[in-house]
Amino acid sequence: MHKIEALPLPPKALNLQGITPKQIKPHYADLYLGYVNRINEIRAMLKGGVDNPLVFRGLKVEETYNLDGVKLHEMYFYNLNRQGGEPDPALIAELEDNFGSYDKWLQDFINTGMAARGWTVLAYDPRDNGLHNFLLDAHNVGVISNWIPLLVLDVYEHAYYIDFGTAKRAYIDAFINNIDWQVVNARFQGLSLSRQADNPEGRQNG
Repeated sequence: MHKIEALPLPPKALNLQGITPKQIKPHYADLYLGYVNRINEIRAMLKGGVDNPLVFRGLKVEETYNLDGVKLHEMYFYNLNRQGGEPDPALIAELEDNFGSYDKWLQDFINTGMAARGWTVLAYDPRDNGLHNFLLDAHNVGVISNWIPLLVLDVYEHAYYIDFGTAKRAYIDAFINNIDWQVVNARFQGLSLSRQADNPEGRQNG
């Protein structure tokens, strides 16, 4: 069995503007590490064999929930930085192409965050070669197959209640002020290289 090892909490996530270490530390220690431990426990149980089909189904459902919980939290913590720079001009151009303007993308991202119960993810969908803000109501509810996440926002209450109480919009505004665009740009550049490899002649979809 391939064990999932926890990634360290990046120090930059403890030096944010408006989101304090009191909020981040238990989020990492209690939630993220909990998902890491749970996915390993679940996979050990599955490897040992489960005869009861209802128990087996429950474990398989929890496998997706906890594994997505691990991956989404990792992307969330690592795309936080109070000195995160600016979005790459090529990324801005794609946002403008997909949403009409950078401001329209941002407003859609905020609206999605306010509406979501779990996560908001700016991601690339190779099916239509476009960028979209996807709404997840749980770790494993709303995930798009074959997507490539670029920017991940946790909107579960545990992500903001210590610092912001029920003021979800204030938390989202703080998140936007702490986006590590260097990380997002690197994810986008990796996507761009992948698209070039898949389409070396520059053919357009459709």
